[in-house]
Amino acid sequence: MKRVYLDHNATTPVAPEVLAAMLPYFGEAYGNASSIHAFGQDARGAVERARSSVAALVGAQASEITFSSGGTESNNQAIFGVLGSTPEPGRHVITSAIEHVAVLDSCKELAKRGVDVTFLPVDRDGLVNPEDVRRAIRPETALITLMLANNELGTVEPIEEIGKIAAESGIVFHTDAVQAAGKIPIDVTRLGVHLLSIAAHKFYGPKGVGALYVRKGTQLKPLLHGGHSERDRRPGTEDVAAIAGMGKAAELALNNMQDETARIGALRDCLEKGLLERVPHCWVNGAQAPRTPNTTNMTFPFIEGEAMVIALDLKGIACSTGAACSSGAVEPSHVLTAIGLPPEDARATLRLSLGHQNTQQEIDFALETIPAVIERLRLLSPTYKKPAVA
Repeated sequence: MKRVYLDHNATTPVAPEVLAAMLPYFGEAYGNASSIHAFGQDARGAVERARSSVAALVGAQASEITFSSGGTESNNQAIFGVLGSTPEPGRHVITSAIEHVAVLDSCKELAKRGVDVTFLPVDRDGLVNPEDVRRAIRPETALITLMLANNELGTVEPIEEIGKIAAESGIVFHTDAVQAAGKIPIDVTRLGVHLLSIAAHKFYGPKGVGALYVRKGTQLKPLLHGGHSERDRRPGTEDVAAIAGMGKAAELALNNMQDETARIGALRDCLEKGLLERVPHCWVNGAQAPRTPNTTNMTFPFIEGEAMVIALDLKGIACSTGAACSSGAVEPSHVLTAIGLPPEDARATLRLSLGHQNTQQEIDFALETIPAVIERLRLLSPTYKKPAVA
């Protein structure tokens, strides 16, 4: 069966060059990067080269990059690290209603511990209003944490404008850039952030490794204790193979971004336009906002999203209803309800996210397959009434 992968926001395949960069550290180059002998120093060299490559991807200095196990740990380190370095009384955090659960759940845990958290609303396209951020700031605000690109909609938030607002008030600003890294240019100085989270497996690197940018001088209490690795920010023996893979993935992403952004964006637009033409009564969520070039989020009323995902998988197309971390959840997507979709429409939504290996032939196949699957499922739906033919 022909198989087409349209779920790159969940994860991406490891690039061949990335795998090649990792292999030596599973074999002959097995030293501990903290050892001072030649074996250890070979490993240390690999870690530091990767650190420089990751720093270049986000416009940072190598000394400002801390490796982690992925986006979730980086987000937790940023949020709990800042609050752990802030005096106890009257602490306040600002975030949004559409953050990834790694941020939302961290903020909810802070609320349980007595921290006041403001969850800002978004508009119909999933955008935070910078003036809402300004109005939410208090004298005791310790942290603003807002994502750069939404994992379900692809919406790119006005982080640069919000960064200026945070700077005016002297507030630490963190952005979850997991779904942005490798897809759009990132410059931490231009964005005005103190902290930025990324994960390698979202841009053709291995799973289980990520990074946190920490602006020089930012106070951050470590989550873990037990050693001096990663400049005392993250103890534990470094996963040299994974870090080397992330470094190569970052290098490839930076070198290929301009060409691939244009190519993948054209394929996404072709897919989106074709589905809007072929499927009656459907729409694109977040269509009026700036978006990452690979993502479209579309609602097809009268059918369950999970039924569409299963039916499409049987036809050879892999996609999702939303965040992989929320797969199997009973409640509709918090992102889609936050932009105003009623639960029945939120549950009738697909996220289609493209990547490097997708071709025009695959998009043509998707355009032949998806409308037929939706039509068949709608005819089985008790709430769907097929439009009369004139």
